[in-house]
Amino acid sequence: MEAIHTVFDGQQPGHTPVLPNDLSALYGGDLRFPTMEGRPYTIANFVTTLDGVVSYNIPGKSGGSEISGFNEADHFIMGLLRASADAIIVGAHTFHEAGLTPSWTGESVYPKAKDLYAHYRRQVLRKLKRPYLVIVSGSGQIDFSRAIFSNTDARIVIVTSEPGRVEIQRRLNGNPTFAEITPIAAPAPVTPDHLLALLWSRFDVHLLLHEGGPTLLGQFITAGCLNELFLTVSPQIAGRRLDQPRPGLVSGVEFSPTSAPWLHLLSTKQMGDHLYLRYLTKSAS
Repeated sequence: MEAIHTVFDGQQPGHTPVLPNDLSALYGGDLRFPTMEGRPYTIANFVTTLDGVVSYNIPGKSGGSEISGFNEADHFIMGLLRASADAIIVGAHTFHEAGLTPSWTGESVYPKAKDLYAHYRRQVLRKLKRPYLVIVSGSGQIDFSRAIFSNTDARIVIVTSEPGRVEIQRRLNGNPTFAEITPIAAPAPVTPDHLLALLWSRFDVHLLLHEGGPTLLGQFITAGCLNELFLTVSPQIAGRRLDQPRPGLVSGVEFSPTSAPWLHLLSTKQMGDHLYLRYLTKSAS
């Protein structure tokens, strides 16, 4: 992959670089995250079309890769963020639509940088080999035949309701798995504040990567629990039908002109016709 071009970088200069030289050269600069006390610093990563669609909502073609056009730099950045994170959080629908991927790691989305990611994660950041995968499912209706549940390296936390925990145990009894699975019944409804406190206290998560979907992202934004947004803007137009709408970046919540969140641009990167934007939420600034 050729190097990503940095158009604008608002990070303060003068800090000791975090990224090793090889990754820094590909990313077009350094990548640093502040630390917080009491809860994880939370970043989200999404890709959208020019008209704001994040999924074609077509079976088998609902992932972000279809939106980005399988863009190599988008995959590289996604892998770099996964390599940086202590945990990745997704809603049950996003997990279901992700297909049969056996692993949620940096190298699984961009294998070309496998060794670079591994060195950065283990030798520079001193993190565990793989991030936790956190699945939020109120019903507990998880398909345990998915390949990731046979991955002995996978560490999976399922946050659910008490009925969901019972359903998970029922399904696990009939579907033996090899992954490390921790089902946790949380108070209903599960709130982002509770999730973050849980991940901080029980799993030592300091950097959390939010990968969707739009409903879960909307909950985090409404609760003021999102610190940064990484957004790839793909140069295509997907369109929408009134009878079969396609999801945008946020679903399930609605803001007014006086309550709509504003974000602060941290960096703009570019490769070809794609843009890679990084925003800081004003509530976190």
